[in-house]
Amino acid sequence: MEAVQTYRWRREAFEKLAEVGLIDPDARLELIDGEILQKMSPQSSQHAAAIRHIEEALRSIFPLDRYDVRVQLPLALDPYSEPEPDVAVVEGTLDDYVEAHPSTAVLVVEVADASLAFDRTRKATLYARAGIPDYWIVNLIDTTLEVYRQPRGHAYQVCQTLSRHDQITPLALPEAVLDVARLFPKPRA
Repeated sequence: MEAVQTYRWRREAFEKLAEVGLIDPDARLELIDGEILQKMSPQSSQHAAAIRHIEEALRSIFPLDRYDVRVQLPLALDPYSEPEPDVAVVEGTLDDYVEAHPSTAVLVVEVADASLAFDRTRKATLYARAGIPDYWIVNLIDTTLEVYRQPRGHAYQVCQTLSRHDQITPLALPEAVLDVARLFPKPRA
């Protein structure tokens, strides 16, 4: 048998593929540990609504002169990874990232339904390794918020599950309190 070798894509090469038109601009791709992965699609209306609720909730508490709330935009975490989290909060303003994508975030939020296992494993490992201090999974299946904190190596040391009736304080804003229910679409009557 012949040995099969895989090629690990670097961020620069991945970005060049898009720049020269070899990747469809509408393709939902992200680079994780050198692999080009297709994001789960199509996105359900509940998933899209949750992203919008999260965006609005975070924009209401993070001062826009100190933080940028980014929706499905790249984070250049390392030479082999450029994920596009559903929502990321980065230090600075949107004009600070005209020349390059941010390389870290104070908070990353993924919305999970079909992607729940992937978000709990590969994405959690990636974000922990990158030192993202606050990683949240808005779990649409169980209607819970999974909060991952204290990254060390390839894992988070603390994991907490909150219900929609609880409150959460982002690590970057210890003075802010957010109702978890604001992160979810409102239940139908």
